[in-house]
Amino acid sequence: MTALVTFKDVHKSYGTLPVLKGVSLTVPEGRVVALIGRSGSGKSTALRCINGLETIQSGTLEVCGRKLHEANCDLRHLRMEVGIVFQSYNLFPHLTVEQNVTLAPRLTGKASQAEAHEIARKVLEQVGLAEKAKAYPEQLSGGQQQRVAIARSLAMQPRVILFDEVTSALDPELTAEVLKTIEQLAQSGMTMVLVTHEMSFARRVADEIIFMHQGVVWETGDGSMFDSPQTPELRQFVGSGL
Repeated sequence: MTALVTFKDVHKSYGTLPVLKGVSLTVPEGRVVALIGRSGSGKSTALRCINGLETIQSGTLEVCGRKLHEANCDLRHLRMEVGIVFQSYNLFPHLTVEQNVTLAPRLTGKASQAEAHEIARKVLEQVGLAEKAKAYPEQLSGGQQQRVAIARSLAMQPRVILFDEVTSALDPELTAEVLKTIEQLAQSGMTMVLVTHEMSFARRVADEIIFMHQGVVWETGDGSMFDSPQTPELRQFVGSGL
């Protein structure tokens, strides 16, 4: 199985503060990997490194065949293959849902106006919002706006999508609708890396769960790792209900 993301002994610091301390992990094509851990454990930093939003100091990081540890890595083309959805939706308020979704494919030259319209139709249907194409962000709930953000990422036909705590600003009902959308994407075979505090969701959807602690990969496994943690740190994390 092809690995789309490979960290090997990756180190990353902010000034004198080390955040990633020798992280090694792989994300095979078609798999869903969930990164869990306390705030400050390095999981969101690791996610942002995959998209080139953060640079690493040492080690190697390959994403979709591109070597991010090399200075001449083409980040523009990387980001056409790696989508990212953030906690904040970052939609343009003056553009309709369809215009938000089609902006990137048109600006990058990936799609003509007619092609972009068809892409928007497909991806909005995929996230259950086809009827909202002409609406503006302010007319949508938070959950709907987050689903538009997911559709916007899908419009670029990425090989990998990253999700960084995408439900942390939503109430439980809206969280459920966004997680359902992500789960449907997982079932379609999309390669995904999720940073999440939704443990039951991670257990249900992720092929592999990676527990990060103090900047390293501390424990890995499938959903059953929550039932029998191998380390006191994971046992405490699971027991705290985070």
